[in-house]
Amino acid sequence: MTEKPSAIIIGAGFTGCALAYDLTLRGFAVTVVDRGEICNGTSGRTHGLLHSGARYCVNDPEAARECIEENIILRRIARQCIEFNQGIFLAITEEELAFKNEFLKGAEESRIPVRWMDKQEILNREPTVNPDVKGGFEVPDGSFDPLRLALAFAASAKNRGARFLPFHEVEVIHVNGQSAVDRITVIDHTCGEIKQIHADVFINACGAWAGKIASLAGVSVPVIPCPGVMVAFEKRMTNMVVNRLSLPGDGDIIIPQRRMSVIGTTSFEVEDADYIPVDQDQVKTMVERAAEMIPDIKNAGIRASYMSARPLIQTGSDARSLSRTFKCFDHLADNGLHGFVTITGGKATTCRVMAEKTADLVCAQFHISKPCRTAEIELDPYRTFYSEQVLL
Repeated sequence: MTEKPSAIIIGAGFTGCALAYDLTLRGFAVTVVDRGEICNGTSGRTHGLLHSGARYCVNDPEAARECIEENIILRRIARQCIEFNQGIFLAITEEELAFKNEFLKGAEESRIPVRWMDKQEILNREPTVNPDVKGGFEVPDGSFDPLRLALAFAASAKNRGARFLPFHEVEVIHVNGQSAVDRITVIDHTCGEIKQIHADVFINACGAWAGKIASLAGVSVPVIPCPGVMVAFEKRMTNMVVNRLSLPGDGDIIIPQRRMSVIGTTSFEVEDADYIPVDQDQVKTMVERAAEMIPDIKNAGIRASYMSARPLIQTGSDARSLSRTFKCFDHLADNGLHGFVTITGGKATTCRVMAEKTADLVCAQFHISKPCRTAEIELDPYRTFYSEQVLL
């Protein structure tokens, strides 16, 4: 092969930007298209938790292991985006205290380092915590800046030759007579121009919208958009990420973000992820639940409440119990469709490994044996996305 194989990535969220970086390092000519700007979808509406995996260690161990492995890598390669503030799972009630051993077993099996803290140590570290707290586990959670993380991956791709086309919305995916995707029709919303873009392979990295994009190519992806409401407060209530020592539920996590605190999150299913109004009853429930951990949060002003649609892989369960792991769909093997791959599911914390597994699949289809290097190299400064620097 004398020329670089060309790849079009549809979606400029965390995974699309990380995949652009990975494929560029492996020798592809990469273009990323998105109907909006970088991080304009779910990636731009996350609460910014760097997951330790502890939240899922009892009911979703696969996702827990993915999170802790990628947590360690991101702490090394994306330091510019992260606040290394740790997290704590609080036992406020006797029921939560009784969950202690089950949680500890899950954490150990998932290889997540945890440490028990008694009541006094917790209150010394975080004085705003409910004084009725009975203890809790310290875990390696953290918080990150969502836009900076996406831009750091995007900058690392662009500085090595990748091209980004924001405000280019995919209208048609063309499948030729050989059952292969060979081009897409996009509308450039900056000028209204209709464009045809050809490539050797197209990767659908649209998260909660992955099913919609896949249908344009005539294939099905069982992804369910599962929105959750988040509430941002005009005061930083803690320095550590605060969680309830229980299975995941509504209003059970508070993430410090600069001078704010963000409560997460509810979980329900919708068919259309484009417009999801904020349910004020959910906001009220979230605040009440969060106040059980940090009572003074009721006295802090609400800065904003907003929705974010997670892309969860359909398994027949309810939204809360669906796995937070990811899946790469090989449409050649599954549907006989050449030149089209889908990656969806997962968490912001796992975007790098999602990109790695997708790039592995794409490289295998092109008989390219270059290994992934994204876990080894520190990401370029996110600000360089807006510079003209190119590293070839």
